[in-house]
Amino acid sequence: MSVLVNRSAPDFVAPAVLADGSIVDHFDFSTLRGKYVVVFFWPLDFTFVCPSEIIAHNNRMDKFRALGVEVVGVSVDSQYTHYAWRNTPVEKGGIGPVEFTMVADVKHEITRAYGVEHDEGVALRASFLIDRDGVVQHQVVNNLALGREVDEMIRLIEALQFTEEHGEVCPAGWRKGQKGMQESAEGVARYLAEHAAEL
Repeated sequence: MSVLVNRSAPDFVAPAVLADGSIVDHFDFSTLRGKYVVVFFWPLDFTFVCPSEIIAHNNRMDKFRALGVEVVGVSVDSQYTHYAWRNTPVEKGGIGPVEFTMVADVKHEITRAYGVEHDEGVALRASFLIDRDGVVQHQVVNNLALGREVDEMIRLIEALQFTEEHGEVCPAGWRKGQKGMQESAEGVARYLAEHAAEL
């Protein structure tokens, strides 16, 4: 597995099911350049932890949209399996009509390009936050049994946007509305003098 943080996110073209439910043969990831993007991988459709994570992402789509973020999901299943899972009701083990693109990585090329292929030939539970220049700013990779916390991705998007807007860095546990830290010895000392006990 490789660390992609501070590197350009690998581009790809692959079949996908779009947010409106249509199937396309050539979803071109490079068309999202200039936007914030969250790319997240899951092992397989019609499995166990996976639907909880996918629904958790979908339940936060209004928040992602408000932050100007595109969400793209990827697994090694075909676009037809994605389509079938998306059209299976939640109460019957499906995920329902999720509002983001589901990419089909049947050749495992995308999973390998992002360095997140499990020994069993599926994708690990990996998430990547990509800035408007196409540079990876954050990644997290979990093993198959461990579901992700989607709200942490929201927090990191807000932190990235705060840093871009204000030119300050975000200390441990920073949340929207809190103070940042000036990137200097004086800035660190001033922040810690006020907030060290809260960390």
